[in-house]
Amino acid sequence: MSEYRGCELPEDLWYDLDYIWVRPEAGARYRIGITDPSQTMGGRIQSVTIRKVGTHRKWKKAVAVVESGKWVGGIPAPFDGTIVERNEKLLERPDLINIAPYTDAWLVVMQPDDPATALAHLVTGEEAQRKLREWIDHYNVQCMRCAE
Repeated sequence: MSEYRGCELPEDLWYDLDYIWVRPEAGARYRIGITDPSQTMGGRIQSVTIRKVGTHRKWKKAVAVVESGKWVGGIPAPFDGTIVERNEKLLERPDLINIAPYTDAWLVVMQPDDPATALAHLVTGEEAQRKLREWIDHYNVQCMRCAE
């Protein structure tokens, strides 16, 4: 895993270069969460609302809403698809996003309408790493994660 200005940036994920990471899984499903730089920018997360399993979302429509003391924002779907699993643990422990954004704090698992184009609006690899570093520099982010 690479790190830049304290921000963890896993190389094996896909990114929308704003809020989210996407991890391909078996069965053409995708696990979705919030990036380390995004959780830092948002501050201490106080509540999370996640759409119910079975909810269909269009690309860029919110799959969840995250709220901190200084920010409220919708977390966008990376493609048209249906939520097939949601992280119930976050509903009671929203602060997990500030502790473990790439592991325990995933938001949803989605099944895309069209698996062939699910990753079309996302980037990975060296391009993602370069653009995430630019985003971090642009917003002058120094990542921090909270302790349990």
